[in-house]
Amino acid sequence: MEELGSDAVFQFMLGLAHRPLSVYAAVVIMLTLSSFGLPVPEEVTLLSAGFIAYVGRNPELYPPPTPDALVVQPYVLAVVCTLAVFWSDVLIYWLGRRFGIPIRRSRFVRRFVSKKAWAKAEAWVERYGVRVCWVFRFTPGVRFPGHLTCGLIRVPFWQFCLADGIATLVSVPTQVLLIAFYGEVILAFLKEFKLAVAALIVVAAVGFVIWRFVLRRPSTADAPADGGVAPTTPPP
Repeated sequence: MEELGSDAVFQFMLGLAHRPLSVYAAVVIMLTLSSFGLPVPEEVTLLSAGFIAYVGRNPELYPPPTPDALVVQPYVLAVVCTLAVFWSDVLIYWLGRRFGIPIRRSRFVRRFVSKKAWAKAEAWVERYGVRVCWVFRFTPGVRFPGHLTCGLIRVPFWQFCLADGIATLVSVPTQVLLIAFYGEVILAFLKEFKLAVAALIVVAAVGFVIWRFVLRRPSTADAPADGGVAPTTPPP
């Protein structure tokens, strides 16, 4: 747990460890903000929340302030996180569908979403169609422009909810519950293999650089356009 101790999000959540309602409220707020790219990645919030549940399940390792102190319930936390993530995705989809191009061109969006991210989201939508709703859920950095684009081009609402809902059910509660029940084991594994993981990251980074700048030919999908190229919006 020492590695996470330096993390601001974990420290904040740890201060609420025995105030479950505050944890649930904080998770909803932070995951909603994360869906817009602020202030921290979604995964950090989910893993930090999972560790708080792990603390509550192990009073012999992390003694509560009082014997009758309340603790975060893992399954309740998993449900709260899942609903918060799904709600955030639907909110972004709705903003894209309701406000369209103006919200994309707003100062806020242009400040936090790069032209490259827009280009990638549009290329994926054009290539994969409705299936891309599933892909965006597993792709940090492209979620916001991806979900906004799904609303912008008017992907049927039920199809978006079905694809994103299944992806959310697969990814979110899994992360929370694994950490809540096996937090110390997972941390010990990361400690033991951190050098190997670091080496793999370095190798992957080098491979990406070689692929990106040496082997890969420029394509029109990667070329940024001023203000972003708006996807074709079918009539309502």
